Amino acid sequence: MQPPRILTRDAGRIAPPYGRNSRAMIRPRLLAALLIAPAIAGCDKPPPPPAQVRPVRTVIVEARAEGETVSLTGQVRARDQASLAFRIDGRVIERPVRVGEVVRAGQVVARLDSQDQQNSLRTSQARLAAAEAVLTQTRLAFQRQQELLQGGWTPRARYDDAQQAFQSAQAEVTSAQAQLRLAQDQLSYTVLTADAPGAVTSVGAEPGEVVRAGGMVVQLAREGGRDAVFDVPEQLIRTAPRDPVVQIALSQDPQVTATGRVREVAPQADSATRTFQVKVGIIEPPEAMRLGSTVTGRIQLAAPSGLEIPASALTETGGRPAVWVFDPESETVSLRQVEIARYDPARVVVSQGLEAGDIVVTAGVQVLRPGQKVRRLGVAS
Repeated sequence: MQPPRILTRDAGRIAPPYGRNSRAMIRPRLLAALLIAPAIAGCDKPPPPPAQVRPVRTVIVEARAEGETVSLTGQVRARDQASLAFRIDGRVIERPVRVGEVVRAGQVVARLDSQDQQNSLRTSQARLAAAEAVLTQTRLAFQRQQELLQGGWTPRARYDDAQQAFQSAQAEVTSAQAQLRLAQDQLSYTVLTADAPGAVTSVGAEPGEVVRAGGMVVQLAREGGRDAVFDVPEQLIRTAPRDPVVQIALSQDPQVTATGRVREVAPQADSATRTFQVKVGIIEPPEAMRLGSTVTGRIQLAAPSGLEIPASALTETGGRPAVWVFDPESETVSLRQVEIARYDPARVVVSQGLEAGDIVVTAGVQVLRPGQKVRRLGVAS
């Protein structure tokens, strides 16, 4: 089918609507329109916003790191504590003191049944009296033989017998006197007295019980100094200062405080807990720190070598700890890896990676990127 023909003004000449010349003119126009359209569209978009300046808080690093504070719980005890016991076996008939009672020096704290000791004392007294009577008789006989021998009225052998009998009587009296003193001591051992003023902290026998010699009957905390006793781990024993000042506070009332010095360290660890018992002498203990009270002791360990920064400044990169360091000239931040010597919830001690005077970002570290401009809200040290 032939395309329709259109008449033109040229002398009745008929030309097709899609001639070769028309196609040549349309193609350049379309290309120009396609190139101009993006440029026109680009003129309508706003320019990109400038880089955002993040507000951050910073801290100036100082060449100082405080030692770690260690707290332990202990108990107040008497510095001098004695276990009073009988020197002989026997049955307790009296124990007039109770736990918590304050006693004076020489006060009776317990008695044993002394019937046997009293009988032994009477026997010793009778033996001594008999020995003294014999001694008197032999002395008189010896004196007579001495006078007779001087006048030549008695043989020498009889004089020697009288002298020997007199010396034997003297030895018998000496032995009887020793037996009497022993019986008196045995009788005195049936009475147990306090050797110094103090308070009764424990009892080991009740009236009617039979006790062995040396068995604790009354435990006495002597008056004088008081100790705060702690069970200290082996690691702390190794790392603690030589002669630290211990801050002691009453657990029930932390306002009641005192200071102390280490007085004694156990040479061997406890077989069950593997801790060492440490006695801290309390300097001028308050009245509220009574015997048996629970106290808290605090010491400050030696400062480690490194720089201390807030824990909020710590981040990580590549699985290693790092911090953001601020450059005051360019007002930008950079990420720097560090080595951590000690960490706790509030402070971090950096052993490597920082120097004194560096400015470290402590707030806003989660949204930073290397080279970003920041605005400091505050500077601390």
